[in-house]
Amino acid sequence: MESKVDRNKLYTIEDAMKLVKEVNTTKFDASVDIHVRLGIDPRKPDQALRGSVALPHGTGRVKKVAVFCTPDKEEEAKAAGADFVGLDDLIKKVQDGWTDVDVVIAMPQVMGQVGRIGRILGPRGLMPNPKTGTVTQDVAGAVAEIKQGKISYRVDKYGIVHASIGRVSFSPDKLAENANELLGVLQRAKPASAKGTYMKSVSVAGTMSPGIKVDTKTIR
Repeated sequence: MESKVDRNKLYTIEDAMKLVKEVNTTKFDASVDIHVRLGIDPRKPDQALRGSVALPHGTGRVKKVAVFCTPDKEEEAKAAGADFVGLDDLIKKVQDGWTDVDVVIAMPQVMGQVGRIGRILGPRGLMPNPKTGTVTQDVAGAVAEIKQGKISYRVDKYGIVHASIGRVSFSPDKLAENANELLGVLQRAKPASAKGTYMKSVSVAGTMSPGIKVDTKTIR
């Protein structure tokens, strides 16, 4: 299957998504991931990009969401689909070693308490942050968005954003639309201080499949 991928060729975003399905060899519904190398210096505070994007077709994976909130917001959060809701009891659970969750949401007024478990949540990428919409009064709205396909992104120390944009069972059109949505958000998030080529390279790959290079000029 790897022979189908020309490592020297730049594919359109649409052709890349067709190819990523063709070269998949896994027996399970593999994740399709995108890797975007940006011409930024993440060591500079204004270029340490992070944020969120609502993928039009979701990721194909239902995320487990924990909400740290005041008692009056607990029922709202549960009704919106939160898997774990609480405050002191949930903090104790994390302190005891539990981290089986994909996204953590917190109300601003409880962040002081949630900060006590920051050393556990932080290294796992779970610490709530206003930039990604996970520190909010509207916990029900935040839960609903994540359940519908909203994802967070964060540039790594090499200036690369890695994100899942769906599964190989998705149609090429849906994968392309999800990719274009994320890439459009990244384009709009370009720091004013970034010089030179901003979107240096884009590649897509399925789990255990070869990377496919995308021609950045074909990105809408």
